[in-house]
Amino acid sequence: MRSAIVLGGGMVGVGTALHLQIRGWSVALVDRREPGRETSYGNAGIIQSEAVRPYAMPHDIAGVLDIALARTNDVHYTLAGLPYHVRPLLQYWWNSFPARHEILTRTYAQLIARAAPEHEPLIQAAGAGNLVRRDGFRVLHRTQAQFDKEAKEAEAVGKAYGVKYRLLSASELAKAEPGLTDSGIGGLHWQEPWTVSDPGSLVASYADLFVKRGGRLLTGDATTLSQAGSGWAVTTQEGRIEAEAVVVALGPWSPEFLKRFGMDIPMVRKRGYHRHYSGGAPLDLPLRDAAFGYLMNPMAKGVRITTGAELSAPDAKPTPVQLGKAEAAARQLIDLGQPVEPEPWLGTRPCMPDMLPVVGQAARHKGLWLHFGHGHQGFTLGPATGRILAELMSGERPDVDVTACAPARFGA
Repeated sequence: MRSAIVLGGGMVGVGTALHLQIRGWSVALVDRREPGRETSYGNAGIIQSEAVRPYAMPHDIAGVLDIALARTNDVHYTLAGLPYHVRPLLQYWWNSFPARHEILTRTYAQLIARAAPEHEPLIQAAGAGNLVRRDGFRVLHRTQAQFDKEAKEAEAVGKAYGVKYRLLSASELAKAEPGLTDSGIGGLHWQEPWTVSDPGSLVASYADLFVKRGGRLLTGDATTLSQAGSGWAVTTQEGRIEAEAVVVALGPWSPEFLKRFGMDIPMVRKRGYHRHYSGGAPLDLPLRDAAFGYLMNPMAKGVRITTGAELSAPDAKPTPVQLGKAEAAARQLIDLGQPVEPEPWLGTRPCMPDMLPVVGQAARHKGLWLHFGHGHQGFTLGPATGRILAELMSGERPDVDVTACAPARFGA
């Protein structure tokens, strides 16, 4: 029986472990914490099917100035933190040019199309259906120009990829969400995404399924990874374990970790915040406030507000500027209630400069497989790209050409 160690207990690592297990591998899943307690825990809780085009940086002067002059809440940055991001941001900006972005979208859209179909059997097998709704999410618009722009974009992806949506007048949005005190000028309903009431619990339920199927879930330190003969070894609380292959699924920590193996992989590390609020008016489906760059999602702990991207130094203290603006904006729309946690949650999203995840084997290290860099979509894509990586490791041919996702594009 072939053996593998998967480093990282988020959605990406757990999805990989399950698909290797399905293919007959003996798998040990290793993390320093319980599964689903890091980046996978902190996301907006949506398995997205409408996000067929990766987020591109603006090239128009107005869009660039909005970010530079802090006129948008989608992005917040600190001057002290910018030097850490210059190299990957310039690459990201170059890949955002329309011609290049269209090429990347061809691969990205195929991955997104496989997201929900790969989650479905895991949800059923794990008995986690109570955590998932399949009714989409809504977007509220405050200005006609922004509404018209998104409506045009929705029409384009609807024609190109069959994505289903519905435009809503202000009165229709108010009827759908009676808890709103202000429904703006209207909005849009993306009809096919799935929403999750507790993202961390969904990951944990998948990990429980992995254990029930015979997998080993171990607490350990990824930094102890070393080559052992023709394979790999890592130290866990149960002792040293060895396997013929190892998968690095450490999310935003992956590039720093891989430096020990001579790899220099650029990444845009976007910090993000969330907080729960309870005791206010009910919210039916997740609602994105387009003008202020945040999303509200009714979850088990209350309504979770999740912010956009913050570019700061890796070890900088929390600066929840975006969350403060988002909370103030949300209170204009709904009775939000009071914060549940004394302090906001803070995490980091691992975004690659070309917007595609890293999926494949390291060129100079036999048996070292890389699986990270999903940006805002690790929770969505973990099982889908986990299957693809497991197929590659097993000598199978995936039905998606992921050559563009190979580590070799970064010299790894």
